[in-house]
Amino acid sequence: MKTIRLKAGKERSLLRRHPWIFESAIARGGADAGETVRVESHEGQFLAWAAFSPVSQIRARVWSFEQSQRIDASFFKVACARAVNARQKFDIRSDSMRLVHGESDGLPGLIVDRYGDTLVAQFLSTGTERWKQVLADALIDVTGLTRLYERSDASGREREGLPLVSGWLRGEGPVELVLQEHEWRLALNIASGHKTGFYLDQRDSRKRFTDYARRLKFENVLNCYCYTGGFTVAALTGGASHVTSIDSSAPALQQATLNVSLNGLDASRATFMDADVNASLRKFGAEGRTFDAIILDPPKFAPTVAHAERASRAYKDINRLACHILAPGGVLFTYSCSGGISADLFHKIVASAAIEAHCDGYIVERLGGAPDHPMTINFPEGEYLKGLVVMRKQA
Repeated sequence: MKTIRLKAGKERSLLRRHPWIFESAIARGGADAGETVRVESHEGQFLAWAAFSPVSQIRARVWSFEQSQRIDASFFKVACARAVNARQKFDIRSDSMRLVHGESDGLPGLIVDRYGDTLVAQFLSTGTERWKQVLADALIDVTGLTRLYERSDASGREREGLPLVSGWLRGEGPVELVLQEHEWRLALNIASGHKTGFYLDQRDSRKRFTDYARRLKFENVLNCYCYTGGFTVAALTGGASHVTSIDSSAPALQQATLNVSLNGLDASRATFMDADVNASLRKFGAEGRTFDAIILDPPKFAPTVAHAERASRAYKDINRLACHILAPGGVLFTYSCSGGISADLFHKIVASAAIEAHCDGYIVERLGGAPDHPMTINFPEGEYLKGLVVMRKQA
């Protein structure tokens, strides 16, 4: 077994059971891509078993902190079963859910979503790539399903020195699926959709928006970065009189239109715009248009902390523009899915944007990912999705 030894004092995070080891923390040692290494402190104390990545800034990701643990097929089967079984204890109102959430489930670099009877997996690290076939067998075994589609085409693979890969890994079947969540159904494509095909992490936020729409009886709703219309369907289901949805992807807007129809909702209550969100918000402001509910769910502006400054400006700009056209008494659901933006920083960004827009309001709720996308005590970076519900004060 190959060994990497850390620099003096760099063992502290591992003693707190944080699963990442950065290149700058390593004094000596190395291995092949994905190979399991023994991690030792500067003094030679055992710290962990980890998968080595020769090119990533995260040079090793921990499989286990137990010295007696063998990293073999049995280890991965147990880890997958533990993650899948945990979801049975969560309150998930859907036939689709995240079964494995990377580091939070002790399987760094592995994402697995279930859509009905189909699994979709992303192998995003050298460790999961090396053990891909073993992990695929384990997932099929512990779920009892027969179809597993691979979506290892995310940018994180390139940072690990891995090629982009997608296609059926086990079995075959349709790639166009329909999931059920809460009161509605949503169509998706696991081969071409974002992430593994859909944003399951916003499941409960969509339900919260439906609840607000029913209680506050929204007239005009604006859904920015609407993608395939999950929040649009939620708003219409909640009784919103009209929803304007904006995205710069024509295929996504076509899917959103189909999702409105799929749920038997009145298409005349929905307007879809193939447009730039920032430009549209400025145009609405210039026209004096206001909305009594706005959803801001933009793409990831800051994948790492290094991008935080530039991303902060982008988040502030769209929130300022949205606050400017939010009607008195209106509600803003605003989100950041950037791991490089902390919840505290996001709060400050939204507050600063609102002040510049002369928009005083109440922070009614803080929102996060659905429970099947957990953040754990030892891995706070798992809290990538942050949301605020802001209610503008009446004039």
